[in-house]
Amino acid sequence: MVSLISQLNFRKLELKSSPSVLKHTVAGQNVLWPEQPSQASAEYFDNQYNNRLRVPNFLVDHLEPWAKRSKVVRKQLAPELNISYGNAVVNETLDIFGAGGMDKPVVVFIHGGYWRALDKSDFSFVAEPFVEAGACVVVTNYALCPKASMSQIVMQQVAALVWVYRNIALYGGDVNRIRVIGHSAGGHLAAMLLACRWNEVRADLPEQLVARAMSLSGLFDLHPIRNAPTLQADLQITEQEALRCSPALIPIHAISTFDSPNVNLLAFCGADESPEFLRQNALIEKSWGLDIVTKREALLGLNHFSILDALCTPGHYLNRSALEFLR
Repeated sequence: MVSLISQLNFRKLELKSSPSVLKHTVAGQNVLWPEQPSQASAEYFDNQYNNRLRVPNFLVDHLEPWAKRSKVVRKQLAPELNISYGNAVVNETLDIFGAGGMDKPVVVFIHGGYWRALDKSDFSFVAEPFVEAGACVVVTNYALCPKASMSQIVMQQVAALVWVYRNIALYGGDVNRIRVIGHSAGGHLAAMLLACRWNEVRADLPEQLVARAMSLSGLFDLHPIRNAPTLQADLQITEQEALRCSPALIPIHAISTFDSPNVNLLAFCGADESPEFLRQNALIEKSWGLDIVTKREALLGLNHFSILDALCTPGHYLNRSALEFLR
C-alpha cells in the first residue's frame, strides 16, 4: 500500500447528537423522514443496504448494459488506460478519457460496489457525456475489501488525487478545476476527499485541491454498515475507522477548506432508495450545513442504480446539474 496510508488523519472527530427527524427534498418539497429505529436489528440493516435485493433486475437493467457500453466507449474515445498512481499490484491505477487540448475541467469519477466489488473498467461509460462537454475525465480504481481496509481505500483515493494534481496538465486538464463525482461507496470517498487537509498530506499541495464534489447515493456514516452482517463480513470496518472515515461525523469547524465559499458538495440519491439511503443523504446536509451542501435532493423515479444512468443521460436534470458543476 502507498505510504500515504499512515497519514489518515483527516480530522479529530467530535461526535454529534442526532436529530429525531431529518428533512428531505423530494421534487422540490421538504418532507420529514424519521431516524432509523432505535432498536434496529441486523436484519433491518442488511435489508436497508441491500440495493441488489431492492432492485431485482439490477444485473440485466444496469450492470450488464454498463459493462457493454463501457467497452464501446473505450473503443471510441481511445483513453489512456491503467496508468499507475501508486502500486498497480493493489489496483492503484486510473484511466484518462478526453486527453488533449489544454485548460479543460477535470472530472474524477470514483465507482461504487460497497468498497468490495466492481472495477473502473465497468464505469468507462460515465466518461462519455463529460468528454463530449469538453472535460478531461479520470476514472479511478482502488483495492477492495477485505484485502484492503477502509482506511487504506480512502488513502488510495487521496494518492490518486495527488497524482491527478501533479500530472493532469500533461493531458490537457486544469488543476484549478478538479471536480470529484462518486457513486455509492464512491460518493462516500468523494466526500472524504472534499474534507481532506491536502497541505498536511504534502506541504506543497493547495488547501483546496478538491473544492467541489458530487455524491450520488453516498454513504456518510459508516456505523450502520458495521451493523449489516452481510456487508461487514467483507468490509471489517473497525469502530475507529467508522469514526474517522464517516464524513457526517467530521465537524465542519475542523475542516479548514470549508471556510471558502467555493467549497461545496452536491448530494443526490434516488427517491426510490431505502429509508436508510434517504437518511444518509439528509444526514450530510444536517452535519455540514447548507453553506457546504448547496444541493441535496432525492430524485423521483430513480433507484440506486438508475441514478447513475440519469447522470449520463443528456438533458436529464442530474446530467444538467453535473455539467453546471464543472464550471
